[in-house]
Amino acid sequence: MTATRDTYAAKDITVLEGLEAVRLRPGMYIGSTGPRGLHHLIWEVVDNSVDEAMAGYASRIEVTLRADGGVTVVDNGRGIPVDKVEKTGLSGLTTVLTTLHAGGKFSEGAYTVSGGLHGVGVSVVNALSERLEAEVRRDGYVWTQSFRRGVPDTKNPKKGAKVKKTGTTITFWPDPEIFTEGVEFDYETVSARLREMAFLNRGLEIILHDERGDDTVTQTFHYKGGLIDFVKHLNSKREVLHPHIIDIVDTNTEAEVEVAMQWTTSYNESVLSFANTINTHEGGTHEEGFRKALTKAINDFARAKNLLKEKDPNLTGEDVREGLTAVVSVRVRNPQFEGQTKTKLGNTEIRSYVEKVLNRRLPEWLERYSPEARRIVEKSINAAKAREAARKARELTRRKSGLESGGLPDKLADCSSRDPGESELFIVEGNSAAGPAKQARDSNTQAILPIRGKILNVEKARLAKALQNAEVQDIITALGTGIGDDFDISKARYHKVVLLADADVDGAHIRTLLLTLFFRHMRGLIEAGYIYIAQPPLYRVKVGSKVHYLRDDAALREFQKEHPKVKPTRFKGLGEMNPKELWETTMNPETRTLLRVDMEDAARAEEVFSILMGDVVADRKAFIQQNASDVRFLDI
Repeated sequence: MTATRDTYAAKDITVLEGLEAVRLRPGMYIGSTGPRGLHHLIWEVVDNSVDEAMAGYASRIEVTLRADGGVTVVDNGRGIPVDKVEKTGLSGLTTVLTTLHAGGKFSEGAYTVSGGLHGVGVSVVNALSERLEAEVRRDGYVWTQSFRRGVPDTKNPKKGAKVKKTGTTITFWPDPEIFTEGVEFDYETVSARLREMAFLNRGLEIILHDERGDDTVTQTFHYKGGLIDFVKHLNSKREVLHPHIIDIVDTNTEAEVEVAMQWTTSYNESVLSFANTINTHEGGTHEEGFRKALTKAINDFARAKNLLKEKDPNLTGEDVREGLTAVVSVRVRNPQFEGQTKTKLGNTEIRSYVEKVLNRRLPEWLERYSPEARRIVEKSINAAKAREAARKARELTRRKSGLESGGLPDKLADCSSRDPGESELFIVEGNSAAGPAKQARDSNTQAILPIRGKILNVEKARLAKALQNAEVQDIITALGTGIGDDFDISKARYHKVVLLADADVDGAHIRTLLLTLFFRHMRGLIEAGYIYIAQPPLYRVKVGSKVHYLRDDAALREFQKEHPKVKPTRFKGLGEMNPKELWETTMNPETRTLLRVDMEDAARAEEVFSILMGDVVADRKAFIQQNASDVRFLDI
């Protein structure tokens, strides 16, 4: 896809609205003022540099996590314009950094495609930073400007030394007045996101430095293979079914599509889709076109090679995608996003474009690598047989009407409310914990479903086998959404599903097994934000007449700094709590703490579930050793 104009000057910057509300309501612009919103600041600055790379003007981005708590992002693009913007009377740099929705991505021709989802850009980073320093290398000189909480120290950038190179450097320090949970960036979160950006931008070099320790840690992400390397990375912990990765690239004047895919011997589908480098984990038209063309191509090949007989029904999309790892990336001039979290692509023309490209190119690959294609078809046929077995098992778990209780699990203590929006389901480990939970709950809005120990690990089993597990059946029946291809989020009987397990290693394992079930077969619950993890305390401490509940060892150590002589009581399990304690600490909406599970980083989630629940013991051991101290990360 080619740009209609190669210019990028101050006149290309369009101003849509002011910046006043950002500090007042930061959550509207970056999602939250917690860790997710904090890291979003980096993504906004990096996205600007990636836009330059997507337009063909930058080849290198350098990100540094500074020892003083700041972040520096450097690119070798054209540099943000510094000449005057007519509408604002300010320089392009000042306008971009002080005006919401101001940037080249809103002007026809300055950027063909842009990665910014809502275009809030670096102005929001500036507004939410204690300090921001910008350096632009452009028009033969270095230009600098400093800001404090969004306000420029000088009206215009300062003109400095002569320079031949071009590019932009942004350094910012997040404002602790805004990010009250802390302003420390997580290295793994930043590293995973930058790796993903490098995969999606073939040939772009992204370098990450972490200067916060005794020694600087440096990682370089540079993938000449693009999505091929992405699929290799995703399948590095899996056994592949065929050696050659399918790679399809096509460009026209309005859009680009790139698809890479490879089947594995696993039973789970892993399809990641992106639009303008945004992770569209809710899918959209590009993914619909991909799925339709893929199913058609595999069926046509199977018929042509007589692997499916005349009387055999066609393979379904579910059959064809079993064990598939695929990345679908499109770039669109004017993306339309919709869905629960605005990460579902809605451009209708992209559906037919992706479908036409794959209808033409995929059969060519299948013919060229016919022996590998036959293995794919054979796996799909076996999946079809298993699907029929799963269908029979699934019929037993379909929920009856929400007003009927006859089809619900006997051990479910349901709530009286029939409004899913206010109803909560606590999935509780063990009958000993279920007793106090049932007594403690608000029976109007809180339901309790006890499960026995550890459910089946669905990472290693087909859906048919999973549906033979009584605990899995009870969970599906209670939730009412169905599972797999039958899944329907609109039928969810509860809009909060809380995993309530002991605050120990066994409890963490049970949570992970449940999360694997939801992630692999009922992902819509996570995407809708319905899955939560309860935070029961591990310790009870009494100081005088006052009782304190502490979440974990870290909380205990912090507490003991002020109360060194206290002797804590350690709960061996939820069953040791009386109903009043369980209500006050874990179930009362006014006082409890819940962690919501989200799908922000689907690629990282795929990798983590494969490591934790897969067959490679060495990788699992290494992961646990690396993350043992980060209990919150393990929970999520």
